[in-house]
Parts: sequence; C-alpha cells; structure tokens
Amino acid sequence: MVTYEVTVYTGERVAATTFSNVYIKLVGTDGESDRTWLLGFKVVLSFIKGAVSSFSVNCDKSIGKLVLVEIDKQRFPLFPEDSWFLCKVRVNTPEGDSHSFPVYRWITDSEVHRFREGTGLRVFEDTHHLGRYARQQELDQRGEDYRWHVYVEGMPQCVEAEGPFSLPPEVRFSFTKTTEFLFTASSGLAELQLTGLTDIQERWTDLDAISRIFWYKRTNISAYVQEHWRDDAFFGYQFLNGVNPMLIKRCSALPSNFPVTNDMVFLQGQTTLEVEMQKGNIFLCDYKQLDGMKANIINGKQQYLMAPLVLLHKTPDDKMMPIAIQLKQIPADDNPIFFPTDSEYDWLMAKIFVRSADFSEHQLNVHLLRTHLLAEVFAVSLLRNMPMVHPLYKLLVPHTRYTLQINFLARLLLISETGVFTQFAASGGEGMMMFLKKSLSSLTYSSLCIPENIAERGVQNVPNFYYRDDGLKLWDIIHRFVQGVLGHYYKNDSEVQQDSELQKWIMDIFVHGFLSQASTGIPQAFTSVPQLVKFATMVIFLSSAQHSAVNSGQYDYGGWMPNTPISLQLPPPTTKGTTSEATMLQTFPDVNTTAQGMATMWLLSQQSSDFVHLGQYPEEHFSEEVPIKAIKDFQGELEVLSAAIKVRNENLDVPYTYLDPMEVENSVAI
Repeated sequence: MVTYEVTVYTGERVAATTFSNVYIKLVGTDGESDRTWLLGFKVVLSFIKGAVSSFSVNCDKSIGKLVLVEIDKQRFPLFPEDSWFLCKVRVNTPEGDSHSFPVYRWITDSEVHRFREGTGLRVFEDTHHLGRYARQQELDQRGEDYRWHVYVEGMPQCVEAEGPFSLPPEVRFSFTKTTEFLFTASSGLAELQLTGLTDIQERWTDLDAISRIFWYKRTNISAYVQEHWRDDAFFGYQFLNGVNPMLIKRCSALPSNFPVTNDMVFLQGQTTLEVEMQKGNIFLCDYKQLDGMKANIINGKQQYLMAPLVLLHKTPDDKMMPIAIQLKQIPADDNPIFFPTDSEYDWLMAKIFVRSADFSEHQLNVHLLRTHLLAEVFAVSLLRNMPMVHPLYKLLVPHTRYTLQINFLARLLLISETGVFTQFAASGGEGMMMFLKKSLSSLTYSSLCIPENIAERGVQNVPNFYYRDDGLKLWDIIHRFVQGVLGHYYKNDSEVQQDSELQKWIMDIFVHGFLSQASTGIPQAFTSVPQLVKFATMVIFLSSAQHSAVNSGQYDYGGWMPNTPISLQLPPPTTKGTTSEATMLQTFPDVNTTAQGMATMWLLSQQSSDFVHLGQYPEEHFSEEVPIKAIKDFQGELEVLSAAIKVRNENLDVPYTYLDPMEVENSVAI
C-alpha cells in the first residue's frame, strides 16, 4: 500500500465555495487510483473560499509518473448545484516528488473533469493515451465554448455570445470587476456632476461654462491640458506622448496634395523647409484614412469630420511645433492652408479640427481595432486551439483576462446602434464600420511591432518621445522573457514546424482576425523559433503595453473637451479672417454630446481594484524551474524600468506614466 498526499486549493473569488462532495482519481503511467472521496477533518469546510485542504489517497502500488487528475463534485440530495472555483491540486508522491495540477476554473456541474500535470507538453510529445484523450476532449469542448462570430463583414471576427453571462465562467469578469464596472458605468455622469446636462441639446455659450463642469473631476494632466490646450508646443507634444502617438512620421518630401512652400512657413533658426527636411526635422501627420468618411448626425444636426494634413517642425530647442495645417485632402481655393501667423481663431480652429479628427482616428483604428479587436482574436484562437498543458497557453492566457467580456460590452454599449460612440461621435454614424474595414485592409504586422513601427515612421531620434523610449524598452524586456520561456520548450525550428496546435493557432488568427489578407504580413504558419518568439512578444505587448499607451490617458487628454472634441457641428472656415470665439463655440459639440463624451472617457480610464499589472501572475500555470525563473527575471526587469520611469517623470511638466510597468494592465480589461 502506498499513499499519495493530495492538497486542494480553492480560490479566493466571491462564491468560490462548494459544499458538495468532491472526488478525485489520480492517473499515472503505470496505473490509476480508485475514485476517492475527499473527506477531511474540516468536513464541509474543506472547500470554502480560500481553503487549502489536504487528503490522503491510497493505492496498492505506485502508479508511476502522474499524468492527470480526474475531479468531480456531487451535490447532496435536495441541495442545489453550486459552482466551485478550483485553483490547483498538488500531489506529493510516495517517491518524494511533488506535482502541481493547475486548474483555475469554475466547476459548475457533476461531470468528471480532467486536469493535466503542470509540465508544459507540446502535442507531439504527449504520448500517454489518456493524456492525449484528455487533451483532445478539452479542445473539443473549447471549440464548442468559443465559436467565431462575424460581427460585421470585413472586420476581425469575435467570440459568439448572446450576452456576458453566456461566456464561459473562466473568461467573465470577477464579482469585484463586475460590480465596479457597472457602478462606474452607471454613476459616471453623476460622479462628474453631469447628470443634468445629458438632455441639453444646445451649444456652449462660453468657455467658462465648460470649465465649471470640468472642474468637478480633474486629474493633474487634465488640469495641465486645460491650461495649455491652445499652445502650439503642447499641440505638437500630443502627437508624441498623448493617447495617439502612432501617426506622426518623418517627412522627407511633401505629399503632392499638401502644397506648402518655403515662403509660406516661418521656421525657427533662419533655415528653410528643404534644409530641415534633409536634416530630418520635418514631420507629418496625415489623416487620409478619414477621407470620404460620412460624418454623423447628432441631435438632428449634421456634424463635420475632416481628414487633415499637419506639418510639424522639430525646433532647435527640441519642441515639436506645428507649422502648417490643411483640413481636407484635396487642395482647393476653399481649402486654405493655415499657419501660426494667421489670426488667433483661424489657427486655433484649424488645430481644433485636427484634434477632433485625431479623436476618431485614435478611437476606431488605434484603440478599438489595433488593441481590443486584435486582442480578442488572439484570445479566441488561443482558447480554441491550445490545451492548458501547452506551453504557449501557459504563457499567453494571463494576457487574455477579461478581454472577451470587455469587448462584448464595447460592442453593446459603445458601437451598437444605440451605443454612446454611435450616437455622439462624429465618426459614429454609418461611416464607422466602413472606416474600420478600411483600417484593417491597410494594417500590417510590422506596424504592430514597435521596433519596426518606429523605424518605418523614421522617428527613432525624435527628442522627448517617451512612448517610443518606454515602449522599446518594454518590448525588449518582454522579448527576452518570451525567448527564455519558449526557448526552453522549442530547441530548434523543426519542433515549431511539427507542433500542429501552434500552426492551427496562427492560421486561425490569419483567417478569422486578418481575414486571410496576405498583404498584412501576418504569418500563416510558424517555421522558426525566432518567428514564434516575435509573434508571441507582439501579442503580449499589444494586449498590455500598447493598450495602456492608447487607453489610460483618455480622460487626461479628453476630459477638457476643447482639446479633444468628439464631434464638431460647423464646417471649417473656407476663407481666412472669418472666425472668432463665437465661431469656435458654435462649432464645439452640444452640451449633451460633451457630457456623454466626458463620462465615457472617464469610464474607460478607470482602473479596477482587481487590476493585475504587467508581470504579475496570480495563477501558477508553469511548474518547471526554467519558466518560473524567467518570470522572476521578467518581474525584476520590469521593476527596474518602472523605477527609472518614475525618476525621469519627476523632472517633466507632463509625466508620461502610461508605459510604467506598474501602471500597465496585463490584458485588455477595460
């Protein structure tokens, strides 16, 4: 007779407790135990929230190397079926070995559930017949639970769900997250003291009125924005370190549709446009993707959305200064090019139209498409194609937390026919889906990888570009971590090529996420270890750091509406010298539109109290020494970077915190 010591860990989540009878069977390479009732001295308290309970399982002889455990729970007669959140099972063998079986899921029924020992296994090395059976059974069930759904033709596909509670329990919000999200969503208007403004379909009468409602909820940065939103230097700064640092690029030759000449612009340092372009000091922001987009109708009034071109000059004192703005793509007499030397309100209005265009480009392309929708594609494909025992599942699953539910809510509350964005943003009407399709068709793999993206845009040497500085360091840290983990499992390229689950994962992403568009450059198969490491690095970076960079500052930069109008309701001036403060106020969105925009940006900028920052792994999916050490090294590097960012920020008027690893959430969760 030999004895196996079994320890069962129940989760700390709300309602994690079960009072059912719990049974276990141990399965090894040389046999299996009897199905054993786990009855300990704690009796019914053995599986309450947070409990760690130990039991003995006896066998006639050693059952060899442990492969899996089978667990089921059976309710007492007349008792309702309950749900139990099981974290993990640890088994100490008679030979003195200790094995962990990660679970981290809700058990909601009385069926038998099989969980593999924690050592990462690729499909081609999973040789035990019961192990292979459990692996396939898990994937078959996941295929049923996570089905692809076409939300809109021409956009990345999403998970099929009738509502948040039709999603499998493992991917839903925790009780804490649900409660806080619903409270913030329902109380946002009240918390910002905007409740009485949502029915006022009138224009603002003066900036003081906007200031009075903005005063109730300010951040340090939003207060700075209110004070400096008119400044050219701050306007230029936002292209580098605001919520959309993805558009600015070096300009070595002016586009043919932007006929700026040397005698039109004033450049600091007694130089010329040609000389500065050769030096790499001229930059362009081109919103051509917005060209032809039909603007929304809000409060029964036609709105206006431009597709501007902005020319910027890096000055000798390292500021990024706007020097010319054209608000439409096609040059014409009624499409003047605006300059800082124009009248105060001509120039200010041009910048306001740019900031409004930037809101739409940022929200739909940079934020929604390039983080939320792609993160969901990566998550659904992972859940459909990777069993829990696969090393890539273990590596990536923490970066899928809450993504499926937050995206379902985004589709329901923001971009549905009755969604806030659809109703109140200039780009929220019928043009929204066309713009998203257009954005996907022009998306490239290289643009999702920050080292290549920065190089392609020619912004490697731009001073004071903190998104780039912090982002490149984060990418390198994540890449070293991924290389350390995956390099442990994949020793050569042939092992990558023969991993059929890996190949199904990337093909699913290519087909359902990028709609089989080879022009994107997304791999259709993995042929080498470096190729796999790079793609997994991109997935983690996009789901954590990139989302933080383009999401967390939304209220900071958009809370003061004049800096980021979500819509504008007069067309831009067609001749110079016709604008005034009154024109500006008439152009701004109505009071109710402003209130809805502020409340939404406030909601999307809030951290949950169960926030998990990058590098934190509350769930222990890995059990081997090498990946566990890689995680510790990863955490150490992130702490060093966080400390360096905090020191740098002490000397900045506008601290850049969005890529501080301690402020970056591990997944797209808001």
